[in-house]
Amino acid sequence: MTVTAQELSGVPVDHRDGMRILWDVPVTMDDGNVLRADVFLPAADGAYPTLLSYGPYAKGLAFQEGYPSAWETMATQHPDVVEGSTNAYQNWEVVDPEKWTVHGYAIVRVDSRGCGRSPGFVDHFSRRETQDFHDCIEWAAAEPWSDGNVGLSGVSYFGMNQWLVAATQPPHLRAICVWEGASDFYRDASHHGGILSTFWQHWYDKQVKSVQYGLGERGPRHPVTGQLVCGDETLSDEELAANRIDFGAEVRAHPFIDDYHRDRTPDWDRITVPLLTAGNWGGQGLHLRGNVEGFLQAGSEQKWLEMHGLEHWTTYYMDYGREIQLQFFDHVLKGRDNGWAGRPAVQLQVRHLDDTYEERWEEAWPVPATRWTDLHLDLTARSLAAEPAAEPGSLSYDAMSAGVAFRTEPFAEATELTGPVAAELRVSTTAADADLFLTLRAIDPDGNHRSFVGAVDPHIPATQGWLRLSHRELDPERSTPYRPVHSHTAAADVVPGTTYDVQVELWPTSLVLPAGSRLELIVGGRDYADTSLPPITMSNFKNQMTGCGPFLHDDPEDRPESRFGGTVTLHAGAGSACLLRLPVVPRTT
Repeated sequence: MTVTAQELSGVPVDHRDGMRILWDVPVTMDDGNVLRADVFLPAADGAYPTLLSYGPYAKGLAFQEGYPSAWETMATQHPDVVEGSTNAYQNWEVVDPEKWTVHGYAIVRVDSRGCGRSPGFVDHFSRRETQDFHDCIEWAAAEPWSDGNVGLSGVSYFGMNQWLVAATQPPHLRAICVWEGASDFYRDASHHGGILSTFWQHWYDKQVKSVQYGLGERGPRHPVTGQLVCGDETLSDEELAANRIDFGAEVRAHPFIDDYHRDRTPDWDRITVPLLTAGNWGGQGLHLRGNVEGFLQAGSEQKWLEMHGLEHWTTYYMDYGREIQLQFFDHVLKGRDNGWAGRPAVQLQVRHLDDTYEERWEEAWPVPATRWTDLHLDLTARSLAAEPAAEPGSLSYDAMSAGVAFRTEPFAEATELTGPVAAELRVSTTAADADLFLTLRAIDPDGNHRSFVGAVDPHIPATQGWLRLSHRELDPERSTPYRPVHSHTAAADVVPGTTYDVQVELWPTSLVLPAGSRLELIVGGRDYADTSLPPITMSNFKNQMTGCGPFLHDDPEDRPESRFGGTVTLHAGAGSACLLRLPVVPRTT
């Protein structure tokens, strides 16, 4: 093929808004299936480092059209997101090409197999999808507009699959930037503490089926090109169903870590490229744990962790996040001596009770100065105290109820909690099994619960954790006193009336409590819900936001009352461990 000024990668060049754009470029996979990609290039001819994303949300669906409530909130509250761009090419959870091509990058968006304009069978995070991603990286590196150096960038799904493909070690992959992307498909995403998350079924219905390849004329049109976003074929509902897995049923069918989950979780030792991983303090349920674990587990010698707040898409587009990414990629893809090499390993936006943040740098995670502090549950006083109760006691609650709460005394001085949180409990149940839902809340000096802007939900607690009693077995090689890791490979016996010692992982948090504040721990048997909130909905989620976002655990098949009902009893005192372990970081200001 002869390449001219009017054609690249086999398609015409469209000159728009200071970019050269290649629409719907064919990318042939090893099995002959042809995926479709859009490529955005700087105005000047040349070979550029490439930032690539691969995912199911349809490259032709405008952010503003597909996710209007999220876009409106972000654009209104953070005007730097929309400044300096026409915003005509904005796409959900991937970079704005107008803000990257000017810095000498080629931007590639690939519709994953079966989604958008790429035909094929939809099977999320599968080996087939990961192989496609691998082949797209190698395809891009060989194109005339690429200098052979490929980096990956994107939020959530576009981050989760980066862990997987990096472990396949594509020869031309040079770096990954995983923004709020889970890394352990079981523990971070599908089963929290062994309890099924119904998020994936609802997400599939709202965000994938709505842009599946084959919707054709029934789907949207590209706002710039007028192309059908979901392919030129219009298939029947039966044909569409035959071209996709039943994702909710697939996840439900694998209640333990098996080959299904292992295929969707990376081999950490094989991730060796430089990486930047960014998590969200308000991301309980999907957008937090995996970024921390990826930073800790990946075999890369060059790796950096950033932790922030706000909605999970917002910081990625703000100048704050974009400039961090640009400095990272300029260093690892262009070899620029821009100060990144001397950057500390961990950048934290430490959260305050009023939902403001202060920046701090650390050399490691958890924070090296952490003082691990145990607060003991007093079951009689329903308090959290520095010393265990002198006398043994017990406290019972309805096994599927909101549960019982325990509060500290007011803190005498400002206290910072930044890091992982854990609980040790002694529990029994009258039923065949029990689900433990732990919620940590902040109470201000006036006695009011203070919520925070979450990754998805606008009102979330300080942190949350979960554990199914039959999943209490620990992975001894990975567990620490402050971060228990459960094996989740088989169910342990639960004998009604028998008392069991369990450790519960609560996801990392960051919180500065002013003097006079308290902490409250809720131990219950269902998802946390802030009953004081008005009805809150978002355009891309089915459920109302009540403090857990869309990450609920309400599947009747997974949690039948016949198995999980009854009464749960907590036991403490006389040498029985019943405590909350907190990461207290000394304040220097």
